[in-house]
Amino acid sequence: MNYKTSPARSDAASLRSANLSKGYSAVFATVFIWSVPSLFMFYLNRYYDPWAQNFYRYSVACIAIAPLLLYQIRRGGPRIDMHAVKLCLLPCLPNVVHQVTQVMALFYIGPGVYTIFTRASVIFTALLALAFFPEERVVIRQWQFQIGTLLGLIGAFGVIWFQANANSHDQHVALPGLFIAFTATFCWALYGVLIKRPSAELGSIRSFGVVSFITSALLFPLTLAFGKIGTPFQAGVQANLVLIISAVICITLAHVLYYVAIREIGVALSQSLQLLCPAIAMALSAWLYGERLTHAQLWSAGILLIGAFLAMRTKPIATAETAENI
Repeated sequence: MNYKTSPARSDAASLRSANLSKGYSAVFATVFIWSVPSLFMFYLNRYYDPWAQNFYRYSVACIAIAPLLLYQIRRGGPRIDMHAVKLCLLPCLPNVVHQVTQVMALFYIGPGVYTIFTRASVIFTALLALAFFPEERVVIRQWQFQIGTLLGLIGAFGVIWFQANANSHDQHVALPGLFIAFTATFCWALYGVLIKRPSAELGSIRSFGVVSFITSALLFPLTLAFGKIGTPFQAGVQANLVLIISAVICITLAHVLYYVAIREIGVALSQSLQLLCPAIAMALSAWLYGERLTHAQLWSAGILLIGAFLAMRTKPIATAETAENI
């Protein structure tokens, strides 16, 4: 017996297929984009100090998001007022620490290794979410979270610890480098947890617009005190162009695309596919900078990624909101 598909059902199926295509296009774009920030920052370390690099990257990102922010404001919704600024101020504090320390970490470890190590932020975020949000404490009872956390922390330590010290004949990374890398990842996880409320109340574009402005404002006096504010005039056209491209693509564009992916194909799949980032970053870093992993680092990387995957399977609410690399 033949049944004809109704026009309404056919249109709904076509729309769903189009949304899925848009979602997959967005998520694979973010996977590639978030594989390269450490490569950009590693390159820019030759020309920019950590303070100036982050101040100018975030300033460019703030300018880039402004048209989208103005467009959303005209369409209505939450206002950008002092309440919004106060709401976003607290998350910006760990964000500033993260931005500076992630650049500093690249003086001790390669960009591919750092990209692998940052997957541990999933573990740290889940642990922080348990402390900040009572509704997520049920997660700790799940075996995937317990085993994933243990494996993730062991793997994260191994990836960094077995990095040879470039400044000596020591077979391990210098302790300051280890501390800086852990600080960067922990602060990123803390930012991800604290941004939950502003993002829910203001929306992704508004919250990012305010965060990028406040972060730039906080980095400005730090750059005056510890960095070189006049670096763009000395760095040259190529370095400045790389900085602008990295800010627009890796911060602004990736942020918008990631939320498109979440809306169309869901958080779980969008997050799981981000585990492809380390492989892409490692391949690009090996090609561009000759970076190689030791056997111990390869085993540690595998343990870390398995742990991160298991922890993500529990899908705590706050963890799902932190993968964007802004």
